Amino acid sequence: MAKKKVVEIYTDGACSGNPGAGGWAAVLLYNGHRKEISGADANTTNNRMELTAIIEGLKILKEPCKVTIYSDSAYSVEPFLKNWIDGWIMRGWRTASKDDVKNVDLWQELLSLMQIHEVNYIKVKGHADNELNNRCDQLARAAIKQSEIAQAKSTLTPITQIPNDV
Repeated sequence: MAKKKVVEIYTDGACSGNPGAGGWAAVLLYNGHRKEISGADANTTNNRMELTAIIEGLKILKEPCKVTIYSDSAYSVEPFLKNWIDGWIMRGWRTASKDDVKNVDLWQELLSLMQIHEVNYIKVKGHADNELNNRCDQLARAAIKQSEIAQAKSTLTPITQIPNDV
């Protein structure tokens, strides 16, 4: 059996309003190579963007890998580090306090990707001295701006006919 490639993925999600326009980003590192990806959603939450960043980072991998995810999102990391996810599943996607787990669609997609890849999570301090976490934050915020600009352009009414007296 071939040895799995070792990949590091730094991720971040951001929101302008919560809910509001959101962006996500991931920086993937493998064998001296670096790839940056990002995207946006016009109406979402910060937590959805944090999970989306991890999901998109894993989805871009072309083969099963050994992956370390670095995230400043306690929401995304602690369910794995503290084994909450297992309890959620056993309780039919309910928390220990019997509340519905939010963003079940994304948690399930992430778990599906974790069947392919061997994933480890590391919580990093956000907006601190972690260069790649800060880069993800920049990319996610830039994705929000690009999305907002595109949204504004799409709502402009085009002039289809110019009157003769103009």
